[in-house]
Amino acid sequence: MRGRSGGDLVVTVPVSHAEQVIGVVRASSPSAAVRDRVLAMWAVLAGACVLALTVAVLIARRQARRLAAPLEDLSRHSRAVTAGDLGARAAPSSIAEIDQVAHAHNEMLQSLTELLRHERDFTANASHQLRTPLTGLQLTLEAGLEQSAEGRLRDVLEAALATTRRLHTTVEEVLRLSRSHGLPRSAVPDTPVPRVLHEAEERWHGPLARDGRRLECDLRDAPGDVHVPGTPVAEILGILLDNASVHGRGTVRLGVRDLDNALAFDVSDEGTVHDEAARLFDRGHSGNGTGTGIGLALARDLAVSLGGRLSLSSSHPATFTLLVPARQAETTHNGGTEGDG
Repeated sequence: MRGRSGGDLVVTVPVSHAEQVIGVVRASSPSAAVRDRVLAMWAVLAGACVLALTVAVLIARRQARRLAAPLEDLSRHSRAVTAGDLGARAAPSSIAEIDQVAHAHNEMLQSLTELLRHERDFTANASHQLRTPLTGLQLTLEAGLEQSAEGRLRDVLEAALATTRRLHTTVEEVLRLSRSHGLPRSAVPDTPVPRVLHEAEERWHGPLARDGRRLECDLRDAPGDVHVPGTPVAEILGILLDNASVHGRGTVRLGVRDLDNALAFDVSDEGTVHDEAARLFDRGHSGNGTGTGIGLALARDLAVSLGGRLSLSSSHPATFTLLVPARQAETTHNGGTEGDG
Protein backbone atom coordinates (compact mmCIF):
# COMPACT_ATOMS: atom_id res chain seq x y z
CA MET A 1 0.00 0.00 0.00
CA ARG A 2 1.24 3.44 -0.92
CA GLY A 3 0.32 6.75 0.59
CA ARG A 4 1.45 9.98 2.10
CA SER A 5 2.06 10.79 5.71
CA GLY A 6 2.79 14.42 6.28
CA GLY A 7 5.63 15.33 3.88
CA ASP A 8 6.79 11.72 3.43
CA LEU A 9 6.06 9.09 0.87
CA VAL A 10 5.05 5.88 2.73
CA VAL A 11 4.96 2.31 1.42
CA THR A 12 3.66 -0.56 3.57
CA VAL A 13 3.91 -4.26 2.71
CA PRO A 14 2.06 -6.87 4.84
CA VAL A 15 3.97 -9.96 5.96
CA SER A 16 1.85 -13.13 6.14
CA HIS A 17 2.37 -16.66 7.41
CA ALA A 18 -0.03 -19.58 7.19
CA GLU A 19 -2.50 -17.32 5.54
CA GLN A 20 -2.39 -14.89 8.43
CA VAL A 21 -0.84 -11.45 8.60
CA ILE A 22 1.81 -11.55 11.24
CA GLY A 23 3.39 -8.17 10.56
CA VAL A 24 3.82 -5.12 8.35
CA VAL A 25 6.94 -3.71 6.70
CA ARG A 26 6.76 0.03 6.47
CA ALA A 27 9.14 2.27 4.44
CA SER A 28 9.01 6.02 4.21
CA SER A 29 11.06 8.73 2.57
CA PRO A 30 10.72 12.52 2.34
CA SER A 31 8.95 13.43 -0.89
CA ALA A 32 11.35 16.34 -1.54
CA ALA A 33 14.34 13.97 -1.58
CA VAL A 34 12.60 11.64 -4.02
CA ARG A 35 11.71 14.55 -6.27
CA ASP A 36 15.27 15.84 -6.20
CA ARG A 37 16.64 12.42 -7.15
CA VAL A 38 14.17 12.14 -10.06
CA LEU A 39 15.02 15.62 -11.33
CA ALA A 40 18.72 14.87 -11.04
CA MET A 41 18.29 11.71 -13.12
CA TRP A 42 16.30 13.61 -15.75
CA ALA A 43 19.04 16.28 -15.83
CA VAL A 44 21.68 13.59 -16.33
CA LEU A 45 19.66 12.05 -19.16
CA ALA A 46 19.10 15.47 -20.78
CA GLY A 47 22.80 16.29 -20.52
CA ALA A 48 23.69 12.95 -22.11
CA CYS A 49 21.25 13.64 -24.97
CA VAL A 50 22.66 17.13 -25.53
CA LEU A 51 26.21 15.80 -25.51
CA ALA A 52 25.34 13.02 -27.96
CA LEU A 53 23.56 15.48 -30.24
CA THR A 54 26.51 17.91 -30.12
CA VAL A 55 28.98 15.15 -30.95
CA ALA A 56 26.74 13.97 -33.81
CA VAL A 57 26.47 17.50 -35.24
CA LEU A 58 30.24 18.05 -35.03
CA ILE A 59 30.95 14.72 -36.73
CA ALA A 60 28.33 15.47 -39.42
CA ARG A 61 29.81 18.93 -40.09
CA ARG A 62 33.29 17.47 -40.34
CA GLN A 63 32.12 14.79 -42.74
CA ALA A 64 30.17 17.37 -44.76
CA ARG A 65 33.26 19.57 -45.10
CA ARG A 66 35.32 16.54 -46.05
CA LEU A 67 32.81 15.63 -48.76
CA ALA A 68 32.08 19.18 -49.93
CA ALA A 69 35.69 20.42 -50.25
CA PRO A 70 36.62 18.27 -53.29
CA LEU A 71 33.22 18.97 -54.87
CA GLU A 72 33.73 22.71 -54.41
CA ASP A 73 37.21 22.36 -55.92
CA LEU A 74 35.74 20.48 -58.89
CA SER A 75 33.07 23.16 -59.30
CA ARG A 76 35.72 25.90 -59.15
CA HIS A 77 37.78 24.21 -61.86
CA SER A 78 34.68 23.72 -64.01
CA ARG A 79 33.94 27.45 -63.77
CA ALA A 80 37.54 28.19 -64.73
CA VAL A 81 37.17 25.98 -67.81
CA THR A 82 33.92 27.75 -68.68
CA ALA A 83 35.79 31.05 -68.46
CA GLY A 84 38.34 29.77 -70.99
CA ASP A 85 41.12 28.32 -68.84
CA LEU A 86 41.63 24.94 -70.52
CA GLY A 87 44.69 24.29 -68.37
CA ALA A 88 42.68 23.95 -65.16
CA ARG A 89 42.72 20.47 -63.62
CA ALA A 90 40.85 19.06 -60.62
CA ALA A 91 43.11 17.97 -57.75
CA PRO A 92 42.81 14.48 -56.21
CA SER A 93 41.05 14.03 -52.86
CA SER A 94 40.77 11.28 -50.25
CA ILE A 95 37.34 10.13 -51.46
CA ALA A 96 37.48 7.45 -54.13
CA GLU A 97 34.10 8.21 -55.73
CA ILE A 98 34.85 11.92 -56.09
CA ASP A 99 38.33 11.11 -57.38
CA GLN A 100 36.74 9.03 -60.14
CA VAL A 101 34.59 12.00 -61.18
CA ALA A 102 37.61 14.35 -61.07
CA HIS A 103 39.70 11.89 -63.11
CA ALA A 104 36.97 11.61 -65.76
CA HIS A 105 36.66 15.42 -65.78
CA ASN A 106 40.41 15.84 -66.32
CA GLU A 107 40.48 13.21 -69.08
CA MET A 108 37.55 14.87 -70.85
CA LEU A 109 39.24 18.27 -70.57
CA GLN A 110 42.50 16.86 -71.91
CA SER A 111 40.72 15.32 -74.90
CA LEU A 112 38.85 18.57 -75.52
CA THR A 113 42.07 20.58 -75.33
CA GLU A 114 43.76 18.29 -77.85
CA LEU A 115 40.75 18.44 -80.16
CA LEU A 116 40.68 22.23 -80.07
CA ARG A 117 44.43 22.39 -80.63
CA HIS A 118 44.20 20.12 -83.67
CA GLU A 119 41.28 22.14 -85.09
CA ARG A 120 43.08 25.45 -84.60
CA ASP A 121 46.28 24.07 -86.09
CA PHE A 122 44.36 22.78 -89.07
CA THR A 123 42.60 26.11 -89.54
CA ALA A 124 45.87 28.02 -89.28
CA ASN A 125 47.61 25.66 -91.70
CA ALA A 126 44.74 25.70 -94.17
CA SER A 127 44.46 29.48 -94.05
CA HIS A 128 48.22 29.83 -94.54
CA GLN A 129 48.18 27.47 -97.51
CA LEU A 130 45.25 29.40 -99.00
CA ARG A 131 46.67 32.86 -98.39
CA THR A 132 49.95 32.12 -100.16
CA PRO A 133 48.45 31.19 -103.55
CA LEU A 134 45.77 33.87 -103.19
CA THR A 135 48.43 36.51 -102.69
CA GLY A 136 50.32 35.24 -105.71
CA LEU A 137 47.12 35.23 -107.79
CA GLN A 138 46.35 38.79 -106.76
CA LEU A 139 49.82 39.96 -107.70
CA THR A 140 49.54 38.22 -111.09
CA LEU A 141 46.14 39.78 -111.78
CA GLU A 142 47.36 43.22 -110.73
CA ALA A 143 50.38 42.88 -113.03
CA GLY A 144 48.15 41.76 -115.88
CA LEU A 145 45.77 44.64 -115.18
CA GLU A 146 48.63 47.16 -115.42
CA GLN A 147 49.78 45.74 -118.75
CA SER A 148 46.37 45.28 -120.32
CA ALA A 149 44.76 48.13 -122.19
CA GLU A 150 41.98 46.16 -123.88
CA GLY A 151 38.58 47.03 -122.42
CA ARG A 152 37.00 43.58 -122.28
CA LEU A 153 40.10 41.87 -120.91
CA ARG A 154 40.57 44.63 -118.39
CA ASP A 155 37.00 44.17 -117.11
CA VAL A 156 37.59 40.44 -116.70
CA LEU A 157 40.84 40.99 -114.81
CA GLU A 158 39.23 43.54 -112.52
CA ALA A 159 36.36 41.15 -111.73
CA ALA A 160 38.80 38.31 -111.06
CA LEU A 161 40.92 40.53 -108.83
CA ALA A 162 37.85 41.64 -106.87
CA THR A 163 36.85 38.00 -106.40
CA THR A 164 40.28 37.00 -105.09
CA ARG A 165 40.24 39.93 -102.65
CA ARG A 166 36.84 38.87 -101.34
CA LEU A 167 38.10 35.29 -101.01
CA HIS A 168 41.12 36.54 -99.10
CA THR A 169 38.81 38.49 -96.77
CA THR A 170 36.67 35.39 -96.24
CA VAL A 171 39.72 33.31 -95.31
CA GLU A 172 40.83 35.94 -92.81
CA GLU A 173 37.34 36.13 -91.28
CA VAL A 174 37.09 32.36 -90.86
CA LEU A 175 40.55 32.32 -89.27
CA ARG A 176 39.56 35.13 -86.89
CA LEU A 177 36.44 33.27 -85.84
CA SER A 178 38.30 30.01 -85.23
CA ARG A 179 41.03 31.68 -83.18
CA SER A 180 38.95 33.72 -80.79
CA HIS A 181 35.30 32.87 -81.36
CA GLY A 182 34.75 36.55 -81.98
CA LEU A 183 36.92 39.55 -81.19
CA PRO A 184 35.72 42.47 -79.08
CA ARG A 185 33.77 45.05 -80.98
CA SER A 186 36.67 47.50 -80.72
CA ALA A 187 38.92 45.03 -82.60
CA VAL A 188 36.64 44.87 -85.66
CA PRO A 189 36.77 47.86 -88.05
CA ASP A 190 33.44 49.69 -88.32
CA THR A 191 31.83 50.68 -91.60
CA PRO A 192 28.86 52.99 -92.30
CA VAL A 193 25.67 51.06 -92.95
CA PRO A 194 24.97 52.58 -96.43
CA ARG A 195 28.43 51.56 -97.59
CA VAL A 196 27.89 47.96 -96.46
CA LEU A 197 24.60 47.80 -98.38
CA HIS A 198 26.05 49.46 -101.50
CA GLU A 199 28.93 46.98 -101.59
CA ALA A 200 26.53 44.04 -101.22
CA GLU A 201 24.36 45.43 -104.02
CA GLU A 202 27.32 45.93 -106.35
CA ARG A 203 28.62 42.42 -105.66
CA TRP A 204 25.34 40.54 -106.17
CA HIS A 205 23.49 42.60 -108.77
CA GLY A 206 25.41 41.03 -111.67
CA PRO A 207 25.17 37.34 -110.64
CA LEU A 208 21.44 37.62 -109.96
CA ALA A 209 20.85 39.54 -113.21
CA ARG A 210 22.59 36.78 -115.20
CA ASP A 211 20.01 34.37 -113.75
CA GLY A 212 17.17 36.68 -114.80
CA ARG A 213 16.43 37.82 -111.24
CA ARG A 214 16.28 41.26 -109.66
CA LEU A 215 18.01 42.59 -106.58
CA GLU A 216 16.22 45.40 -104.76
CA CYS A 217 18.27 47.20 -102.12
CA ASP A 218 16.22 49.47 -99.85
CA LEU A 219 18.39 52.23 -98.40
CA ARG A 220 15.59 54.48 -97.18
CA ASP A 221 15.91 53.41 -93.53
CA ALA A 222 19.70 53.05 -93.58
CA PRO A 223 21.08 55.44 -90.92
CA GLY A 224 24.13 57.23 -92.26
CA ASP A 225 25.60 58.03 -88.83
CA VAL A 226 25.52 54.44 -87.55
CA HIS A 227 28.40 52.01 -88.01
CA VAL A 228 28.58 48.22 -87.89
CA PRO A 229 31.52 45.77 -88.10
CA GLY A 230 31.92 45.95 -91.87
CA THR A 231 33.78 42.78 -92.83
CA PRO A 232 31.79 40.19 -90.83
CA VAL A 233 28.44 41.85 -91.61
CA ALA A 234 29.29 41.92 -95.32
CA GLU A 235 30.28 38.24 -95.09
CA ILE A 236 26.97 37.31 -93.45
CA LEU A 237 24.96 39.27 -96.01
CA GLY A 238 26.97 37.60 -98.77
CA ILE A 239 26.08 34.15 -97.41
CA LEU A 240 22.39 35.08 -97.17
CA LEU A 241 22.33 36.53 -100.69
CA ASP A 242 24.14 33.50 -102.06
CA ASN A 243 21.60 31.28 -100.28
CA ALA A 244 18.76 33.24 -101.86
CA SER A 245 20.45 33.04 -105.26
CA VAL A 246 20.92 29.26 -105.12
CA HIS A 247 17.81 28.11 -103.28
CA GLY A 248 15.35 31.00 -103.60
CA ARG A 249 13.04 32.28 -106.32
CA GLY A 250 12.07 35.60 -107.82
CA THR A 251 13.17 39.01 -106.69
CA VAL A 252 15.71 39.23 -103.88
CA ARG A 253 15.30 42.12 -101.45
CA LEU A 254 17.90 43.55 -99.09
CA GLY A 255 16.89 46.12 -96.50
CA VAL A 256 17.73 47.48 -93.07
CA ARG A 257 15.62 48.63 -90.13
CA ASP A 258 16.79 50.93 -87.35
CA LEU A 259 15.96 49.50 -83.90
CA ASP A 260 17.68 52.21 -81.83
CA ASN A 261 20.49 50.16 -80.21
CA ALA A 262 20.57 47.57 -83.00
CA LEU A 263 20.06 47.23 -86.73
CA ALA A 264 17.99 44.55 -88.45
CA PHE A 265 19.23 43.51 -91.91
CA ASP A 266 16.55 41.62 -93.86
CA VAL A 267 17.31 39.39 -96.85
CA SER A 268 14.22 37.93 -98.52
CA ASP A 269 13.04 36.38 -101.77
CA GLU A 270 9.82 34.91 -103.14
CA GLY A 271 10.61 31.33 -102.15
CA THR A 272 9.32 29.27 -99.26
CA VAL A 273 11.18 27.53 -96.46
CA HIS A 274 9.95 23.97 -96.00
CA ASP A 275 12.48 22.83 -93.38
CA GLU A 276 12.31 23.50 -89.66
CA ALA A 277 13.81 26.89 -88.81
CA ALA A 278 16.06 25.39 -86.11
CA ARG A 279 17.60 22.86 -88.52
CA LEU A 280 18.50 25.43 -91.17
CA PHE A 281 21.49 26.59 -89.12
CA ASP A 282 22.77 23.11 -88.27
CA ARG A 283 26.23 22.53 -89.67
CA GLY A 284 26.07 19.89 -92.40
CA HIS A 285 22.35 20.35 -93.03
CA SER A 286 21.26 21.26 -96.56
CA GLY A 287 17.59 21.62 -97.30
CA ASN A 288 17.80 20.46 -100.91
CA GLY A 289 20.01 17.50 -100.14
CA THR A 290 23.11 18.93 -101.84
CA GLY A 291 26.11 20.91 -100.68
CA THR A 292 27.96 20.85 -97.40
CA GLY A 293 25.50 22.93 -95.39
CA ILE A 294 28.15 25.21 -93.88
CA GLY A 295 27.09 28.66 -95.12
CA LEU A 296 24.19 29.42 -92.77
CA ALA A 297 26.00 27.80 -89.83
CA LEU A 298 29.02 30.03 -90.49
CA ALA A 299 26.78 33.09 -90.82
CA ARG A 300 25.14 32.29 -87.50
CA ASP A 301 28.54 31.88 -85.78
CA LEU A 302 29.72 35.19 -87.22
CA ALA A 303 26.57 36.90 -85.96
CA VAL A 304 27.05 35.48 -82.46
CA SER A 305 30.71 36.57 -82.47
CA LEU A 306 29.49 40.15 -82.99
CA GLY A 307 26.99 39.95 -80.15
CA GLY A 308 24.14 39.69 -82.66
CA ARG A 309 21.71 37.05 -83.87
CA LEU A 310 20.68 35.49 -87.17
CA SER A 311 17.23 33.94 -87.52
CA LEU A 312 14.56 32.95 -90.02
CA SER A 313 11.92 35.62 -89.50
CA SER A 314 9.47 34.39 -92.17
CA SER A 315 8.95 31.13 -94.03
CA HIS A 316 6.94 32.69 -96.88
CA PRO A 317 8.22 34.86 -98.32
CA ALA A 318 11.47 33.41 -97.08
CA THR A 319 13.19 36.08 -94.98
CA PHE A 320 16.34 35.93 -92.90
CA THR A 321 16.97 38.69 -90.35
CA LEU A 322 20.38 39.65 -88.98
CA LEU A 323 20.36 41.67 -85.73
CA VAL A 324 23.60 43.55 -85.11
CA PRO A 325 24.47 45.94 -82.26
CA ALA A 326 25.19 49.40 -83.64
CA ARG A 327 26.90 52.52 -82.41
CA GLN A 328 26.99 56.10 -83.47
CA ALA A 329 29.88 57.29 -85.59
CA GLU A 330 32.73 58.83 -83.63
CA THR A 331 33.99 62.34 -84.28
CA THR A 332 36.89 60.94 -86.27
CA HIS A 333 36.52 57.62 -88.04
CA ASN A 334 38.69 55.88 -90.59
CA GLY A 335 37.15 54.95 -92.78
CA GLY A 336 15.37 31.48 -100.90
CA THR A 337 16.37 29.96 -98.68
CA GLU A 338 14.92 26.48 -98.69
CA GLY A 339 18.31 25.19 -97.70
CA ASP A 340 21.88 26.12 -97.06
CA GLY A 341 24.31 26.19 -99.90
